[in-house]
Amino acid sequence: MAEGHTIHRLARDLRELIGVPLSVSSPQGRFADAKLLDGLSMLATDARGKHLLARFDIASLHVHLGLAGIFVRMQPAGPPRPQVRLRLAGGTLAWDLTAPTRCEVLDEAAVKALISRLGPDPLRSDADSEKVWKRLQRYSGSVGAALLDQSLIAGVGNVYRAEALWAIGIHPARPAAVLTRTEFDQLWQTLVSMMRQGVEDGHHHNRHSSARGQSLPAPGAGSQRLQADRVPAMRHAGGGRDHRRPQGLRLSFLPGLMQGFVPFAGF
Repeated sequence: MAEGHTIHRLARDLRELIGVPLSVSSPQGRFADAKLLDGLSMLATDARGKHLLARFDIASLHVHLGLAGIFVRMQPAGPPRPQVRLRLAGGTLAWDLTAPTRCEVLDEAAVKALISRLGPDPLRSDADSEKVWKRLQRYSGSVGAALLDQSLIAGVGNVYRAEALWAIGIHPARPAAVLTRTEFDQLWQTLVSMMRQGVEDGHHHNRHSSARGQSLPAPGAGSQRLQADRVPAMRHAGGGRDHRRPQGLRLSFLPGLMQGFVPFAGF
């Protein structure tokens, strides 16, 4: 599933359409509300965790990419493929959206309701980490589950969860409520750093370690590959990933690479 860095990158890239009268259509036919935005100009774009918002005069376009959704930039803009849910076209440029989980038009009240359900986003300058810390102290589940709870922290998915915890040496099964303030501050800053780099590079990125205590290769030498996706490391760990579902959330980790991390009963 697309994580927050992808959505923030999209919000930034889509700003090239701001101020341009847009042809808004749904070649697939499944987004009937496209006609409400057709002919209007985009005023602004915003990212809230895994949610993309594009503001128009009358309402906002809300997109959640989910597991398979993708936005593709087309220039010159040729005929859209039949599976395109949404096309935003201006002049010779078009952005085509396929297979999103959500693609809808929201009024101001609905946008506010959406935002109210989300926790602070590490990629936003207005993110309140103190709010996250206070809620973590009362969180009943594991730190791994907490990082995937979008009402607690918006934008983190399985990859950044795994990478951030690995980088600072915290087992994903550790109860969130027992984190020290120092550990939380380190975790938050690690998420911010990794995800900001992901926005700039356009992919998941970890420059903290390729194995704990070792440096990553230089950029261009595979440094964008993450711990959870390093096949040699998985083999060295004695197998593939382990998958658990605490609080109904799917967590993946490499048991062989978790040696030295203190596990907890029930995980």
